Amino acid sequence: MKLVDLKTWAVATPPPHRGGLSWVFLKLTTDDGLSGYGEAYGVPFSPQKVCLMIEDVVERYVLGQSPFNIETIWRILYASGYSHHPELTMGGIMSGIEIACWDIVGKALNQPVYNLLGGQVNERLRSYTYLYPPEPSEDKSQYDASLDTTHYHGDPEIAPKRAEHYIELGFTAVGFDPVMPMGSFDPRQLSLASLDNAELVTKNMREVAGSHCDLLVKTHGQMTTSSAIRLARRLEPFDPLWFEEPTPPENRDEMARVARSTSIPIATGERLVSKYEFADVLSTQAASILQPALARVGGILEAKKIAGMAEAHYAQMAPHLYAGPIEAAANIQIGTCSPNFLIQESIETFGGFYADLLKEPISWENGYIIPPTDPGIGIELNEKVAEAHPYTGEDVFPSMEQAPVTQELDGR
Repeated sequence: MKLVDLKTWAVATPPPHRGGLSWVFLKLTTDDGLSGYGEAYGVPFSPQKVCLMIEDVVERYVLGQSPFNIETIWRILYASGYSHHPELTMGGIMSGIEIACWDIVGKALNQPVYNLLGGQVNERLRSYTYLYPPEPSEDKSQYDASLDTTHYHGDPEIAPKRAEHYIELGFTAVGFDPVMPMGSFDPRQLSLASLDNAELVTKNMREVAGSHCDLLVKTHGQMTTSSAIRLARRLEPFDPLWFEEPTPPENRDEMARVARSTSIPIATGERLVSKYEFADVLSTQAASILQPALARVGGILEAKKIAGMAEAHYAQMAPHLYAGPIEAAANIQIGTCSPNFLIQESIETFGGFYADLLKEPISWENGYIIPPTDPGIGIELNEKVAEAHPYTGEDVFPSMEQAPVTQELDGR
């Protein structure tokens, strides 16, 4: 069995763009007609150019290989160009290719991928969702087209209302970032007004959630070490399940200083590539909850290796998801076979465009994902829907503030 063909898609998501403005998918096909799907997440170039990069890499290194040779393909891609170094561009590209290979392998053996990686451990996977602006079809009292995502995370009145909505749907955990936006000049020292507001948002969220819903503080590396410690001390009384990426991921020693200074578990990983960067997180004790994004970190087998390292450090796995349904499907495979799985990020309940893109939607019931039993990664892309929503823009995901973010003491 040899890989002989590739197809790529840059898919535009409809407003309000749950999981990003666009997603990059690929399909590899073998000489006996088996196909597998993959997704590349967070490659820092415009989506159409990412498709061209995938095509170049596949033509150069992958066509003619057996899809079973996952270790060989991974090493060749990782070392290509004399790199031997974790890097976001190749990380996303080789992740998409690797996931597609696993999808083919599972289909060839008529087994879900998790059965090939140790078997099913978890019969269902607890999930959480980010706070998203409401759809126009939801309660009109909650919908305001003039408000951006920042308001739904940082407003002490609006954020708890959104949390209440998700709790009513069945979620037992919700994520929010009370110190947005994220900027190119971060990390920054939060003002007293920003600290006060983040504390009030979290306090109001806890009052709504009670002891029936975990709060996940999902910051994005906006803070200096000292500022993150100041915020953590304010949030400790509300007992969040984690404090995510309190400082940028480039300096694990500084994140470890935050971890040593708070009782809130630190989570990190969405911007990391390969087991090598996660080994650094574990050795420095920078985080006890690991959040690899499987369409960026290196793929399914790389995530399984990371889960094994984490298990030896009593760290837990909470795969990150702010992408499309193919990465979600890969995440679910890892969560299903990992003894140290904690929780899986979801895009709400995987409905809407997420469901439209799949021939059979991801199964979500009362706060839990039900792992598929179908072979491979358990989903099939509806290619007609993908082709009907091409992304032709030049935006690079995600958008970052391109001037220093400042806040006056009065909150302006």
